[in-house]
Amino acid sequence: MDALNFLSKKEEVEKEINELKSQIEEKKRVLETLVSNQNKHNLTNWEISRYSRQILVPNIGIKGQESFKNGKVLIIGAGGLGCPAAQYLAGCGIGHIGLVDYDEVEENNLHRQLLHQENSIGTSKVRSAAQALRSINSHIKVDEYPVQLNSLNAIQIMQSYSVVIDASDNPSTRYLVNDACIMTKLPLVSGSAVGMEGQLTVYNYKGGPCYRCLFPDPPPPNTVSNCGDAGVLGPVPGVIGTMQALQAIHILLESEGVLSSKLLLFDGADTKFRTVKLRGKSAGCVVCGENPTITRLIDYEQFCGAPANDKHAAVNLLKPEERITVSELRTALKEKGKPVVIDVRSKTEFDICRLPGSVNIPLADIEKQSAQNTLKSVISKSPNPNEPVYVICRRGNDSQKAVKKLRELMLLNQDFFDVRGGLHAWARDIDHTFPIY
Repeated sequence: MDALNFLSKKEEVEKEINELKSQIEEKKRVLETLVSNQNKHNLTNWEISRYSRQILVPNIGIKGQESFKNGKVLIIGAGGLGCPAAQYLAGCGIGHIGLVDYDEVEENNLHRQLLHQENSIGTSKVRSAAQALRSINSHIKVDEYPVQLNSLNAIQIMQSYSVVIDASDNPSTRYLVNDACIMTKLPLVSGSAVGMEGQLTVYNYKGGPCYRCLFPDPPPPNTVSNCGDAGVLGPVPGVIGTMQALQAIHILLESEGVLSSKLLLFDGADTKFRTVKLRGKSAGCVVCGENPTITRLIDYEQFCGAPANDKHAAVNLLKPEERITVSELRTALKEKGKPVVIDVRSKTEFDICRLPGSVNIPLADIEKQSAQNTLKSVISKSPNPNEPVYVICRRGNDSQKAVKKLRELMLLNQDFFDVRGGLHAWARDIDHTFPIY
């Protein structure tokens, strides 16, 4: 083959190679287009595998899972409601979860706050819950706010999120969170649980009412019950907290299942749910109405007349000379021949633990004046009917109320004394084996 023919043949082969390369590139572009049309989403293969069972749900699908991945949910309270809410949101793949709680894990939390473990006792609830969430799903972001939410930090914390879950347990925090949600234009999923009952609603969603629309004035502090006073069965906040997670998911999906202007009631005793319709948005609401008068966060503890936490503050209703210490009570029990000791806790609490020889007459009966005959009978049978009567309760608050009422009744001209600090002080200072609840 001469040189001219060689060059001609070489050019022909090179041309064929270039044409084949062009065809290959074109086929690659077609394949990429096909793949792109098939997978128009930002989910990884790992995410598709992990969340496949909920992606298969028609109401969720790929689009819904992407909404979860991009979702930002703030949970106020890492307790009985916040734990199940956070647990299920993390499991569903909500990409960004924030936790706010000032408290530490206590032993009496563990029966219902299942993100916390026995080795978490004494540690920050936020830290404990965050570690548990990361162990459930290492691909989500969890922000930790181990602080008490207040008027100075609420908006700064909340403005980074798209949905807020109120899992707190006191009116002061509820009003604070509501007002902050109005000012940051965030929907609020609000739940509560005590005893065997729970309830759930969504505020400030697509023209629906806010908390203040329905409750413009806070309840009297002495009418508010919490788990520490009334108790709670563990699965009940579990049900409500899980439903709060579901409501946050409905909001992220913009689905029809949002409980705006509706209140879900759960009766754990009879295992019944019912939904009632709520009043709509109030034009005269002071925070979300047509002419709001509250345009910045206020002092909510002052507004509600109660602290923004579930800790029990000591009250002082009696003069110092109308009260005795647990040491003085122990001396009286030893030296005065079994004086009358009235325990004003509920019967359920009295069954848990009691001082030997004490008599149970609940505060509620004393306040209704339905215990006068019982009290007279107890005092009259005492070996020393003229001796003072000592009144005790759990922490030394209800006993003061009882003493005031008993002195008003002036039964048998008897003198009544409250035991400062109640049975908690007795366990702390006198008998370390006495149970605390």
